[in-house]
Amino acid sequence: MTMRTAITAGLFTAAFATLSPTTASAQSCTGAHTPGAARLTVEATGLRNGNGEVAFTVYANDSRKFLAKGGKLLRARVPAVAPITQTCFWLPPGIYEVAQYHDENADHDFNRTLFVPKEGFGFSNDASTTLGLPSMKDTQFTLPAGGRTLRVKMRYRR
Repeated sequence: MTMRTAITAGLFTAAFATLSPTTASAQSCTGAHTPGAARLTVEATGLRNGNGEVAFTVYANDSRKFLAKGGKLLRARVPAVAPITQTCFWLPPGIYEVAQYHDENADHDFNRTLFVPKEGFGFSNDASTTLGLPSMKDTQFTLPAGGRTLRVKMRYRR
C-alpha cells in the first residue's frame, strides 16, 4: 500500500464516517423553509441496488469545513431506491457542495476493505476521485433563488 492510498483512505473515512442519522423524504425537505429559501433537490443516480440508505451531506462554501468532521451544513438519510434516490433541502441561494454515499448495510459507516470503498459514493459536479478526494472548488455549484436539481452519479469501487 502506498502512502497516497493510505492518505486517501483516511480522507474518505473523515469525509463519510461522521454521517449521523437524519431521515428525510423527497416530499419533506431538510432545512427551514423560510422566506427566500431555495429548494435544492439532489438525485443520487446509478445505485446498484435498493439496500440500506443514501446519506446526503451539504456543505457551505467554507474550505475549513468542507469534508471536515462536524463541518456539514445539513444532512439527510433516505431509504435507497435503485437506480435513483432523491432528497431535498431548503437553503438560502448561494454556493454549496454535496457529498453522498450509499450506506448499503445501513450501519451509518462508510465501509471499506483494505482502504478501498465497499459502498458507493459521489460528489456534486461528479467531481473526480481518481487521485483522492476532490477539491472544494471542483464540487462547488450555485443554488439560484428559483431552486435547482443536482444529479450526482454514485461510484462503486468494488
